Amino acid sequence: MSSKPSLPKGTRDILPQSMLQREYILKVVKEVFKKYGFQPIETPAMEKASTLTGKYGEEGDRLIFKVLPRGDKLKKQGATIVPDEALRYDLTVPFARFVVQHQNDIQFPFKRYQIQPVWRADRPQKGRYREFYQCDADVVGSRSLLLELDFVKIYDEVFKKLGIQASIKINNRKVLAGLAEFMQIENRIIDFTISLDKLDKVGVDGVLKDLDDKGFDEKVKDTFLKIVSVQNENFEARLKVMQDLLADSNIGKEGLDELGFVFKNTPKDIPLNLELTLARGLDYYTGSIFEVTADGVALGSIGGGGRYDDLTGIFGLKNLPGIGISFGLDRIQLVMEELNAFPEMTQEATKVLFINFGLEEALFSQQIADTLRQNNIKAEVYPDSSKIGKQMDYANKKSIQTVVLIGSAEMKTGALNVKNMVSGEQKEMTLDQLISALSLN
Repeated sequence: MSSKPSLPKGTRDILPQSMLQREYILKVVKEVFKKYGFQPIETPAMEKASTLTGKYGEEGDRLIFKVLPRGDKLKKQGATIVPDEALRYDLTVPFARFVVQHQNDIQFPFKRYQIQPVWRADRPQKGRYREFYQCDADVVGSRSLLLELDFVKIYDEVFKKLGIQASIKINNRKVLAGLAEFMQIENRIIDFTISLDKLDKVGVDGVLKDLDDKGFDEKVKDTFLKIVSVQNENFEARLKVMQDLLADSNIGKEGLDELGFVFKNTPKDIPLNLELTLARGLDYYTGSIFEVTADGVALGSIGGGGRYDDLTGIFGLKNLPGIGISFGLDRIQLVMEELNAFPEMTQEATKVLFINFGLEEALFSQQIADTLRQNNIKAEVYPDSSKIGKQMDYANKKSIQTVVLIGSAEMKTGALNVKNMVSGEQKEMTLDQLISALSLN
């Protein structure tokens, strides 16, 4: 007896209407990426395990899906099984590998966008899947802060076009490094930022407990509380607090200068917010870091990214700075559904269906349908000669608004019997009249 079909946890099938929504989002994202000079690439779903491990921090490494060796390799390893490949965890580390391998084939600064699925062995919940799409744009080969400005504008333009009121948050890892100097925890900055990054999930008390559990002293906790206390103040007030804390830290002051440049030169109508507790858990960020959330929807981040000044160095190509951002397709779709922000998608449906009265009539209808398709009109012929009611029901369920009935009489006269499925009106039309009518809709 066969078991009931099911899917692995954290994955899902995507039905046609949902795919139309996703294609709509991707069309907007791609158009904006291209406007800023980004070119598309793809990388394999699998990378060597050594390419991915050690790049995302301890927590990230635990979420990598490892691929076990097969065949002879498995036999040779015996009881000790060492995964030699893994499903990609994100698109950024594979991109760094890509740049190093193809450095002689690309033009620097290299601007690429990449839209592909990634996999993480995370605990599934609403808006968090084990297989999901990322839409990334990155630039490698420049340290210019003009790139930060471009990425802020890209975020703003995409979300405005999608009808999402978004908050773009920014911080700088150099500021966090300066804080680590001030608190004298330079060798534990990763532990600190991991705790800081949990603020949205566990709140102030939760972060304080986490810091306490990790053995951080009162100076660390007091500094954290001082940062949190000015979170709702304006940029100048928050900047003043940080300047006082980082007065003796060169790297901290450098980070504040970079933030000041971005804020000064970002158009005033873009909702850019300084988020001093923003840390982004990934180890490879070195400068500006971004996170985007949708106002009024409690679903976590819908975008994020940052600057990584030596990510390619782990693959042997030193001193090649980079910066990139990502859009979370799956969460954006959930946000737009909750906000009812999608436009009507019926325009993507087949425009006209030809009823099948038999093989001879269907072949004749195929010729008419081919002519419509040559005029960029979506048309299909019902494949089976079944009851007309069943075929009409098919048209209704697919939101096909026009049905053409061609029997032996219509084949002789060349007149097309056309029915409007919305109004119920039925009339004869020539092929040219049908093309004209459908082209207007």
